[in-house]
Amino acid sequence: MPIHLDACTFAYGRRTPPVLDQLTYTVPEGLTVLLGPNGAGKSTLLKLAAGAVRPTAGHVSLGRLPSHSREYRQRVAWMPQAVTAMTGLTAREQVAYTGWLKGMNRSDAWEAARTALTRVELSARENTRTKHLSGGQLRRLGVASALVHDATVLLLDEPTAGLDPEQRRVFRDLVLGLATANVRVLMSTHDVGDLDEEARHVTVLTDGHIMFTGTTADFLTHATDDASPARRAEAAYTTVAARRRGMDRRGTASTGRKA
Repeated sequence: MPIHLDACTFAYGRRTPPVLDQLTYTVPEGLTVLLGPNGAGKSTLLKLAAGAVRPTAGHVSLGRLPSHSREYRQRVAWMPQAVTAMTGLTAREQVAYTGWLKGMNRSDAWEAARTALTRVELSARENTRTKHLSGGQLRRLGVASALVHDATVLLLDEPTAGLDPEQRRVFRDLVLGLATANVRVLMSTHDVGDLDEEARHVTVLTDGHIMFTGTTADFLTHATDDASPARRAEAAYTTVAARRRGMDRRGTASTGRKA
């Protein structure tokens, strides 16, 4: 069951312009990479999808479940940009605590925490205080916390930020392994290098408007003919992002749907 944003508008203040304006979007199956520059509205879109904030106008739902319902939050997991180590807690304790916050009883959360840590290849660190984990391990801990309550949609906000190239590769492999027919993953990034051709879909967000959403193969067709294989994603992104600048010059309003 997908998350659907229907004509959503959101602003952080009454006198500030909306970050998202009449945006309509459905999270696709498998892994989707959400591309866009800093300030494009990616984090806001994820917060709306997670039910962390409510739209000024429009609706967010998972099937018939509204985003403000407890059942919705139990099925949707959100990993924000910053994964914080909880003082004094081990990795397993922190993941179990997240499960408890999601409505699990204490014993179920404790057992599920071990399973979640195994899924992200962090079981060897389950008794390590979280303050002693590396940056890459903290990112994996964040994913384990998101997985502990068996969510069907996983929202990751800039999860590879601050990681070195090897840590980024390990994390991308982890996310690809998690994305299945039963688990949808939406991962935001401003780095085109995070796009793996094994990702099923790409969505490009610019200035709060969706400029493209479709399969990775379709996205890469926007690359220029002279782009090398290693530069295809970057070239495609440059082409798609340029549409917004052209629309601004023409004064054309975006519908928030596929361009």
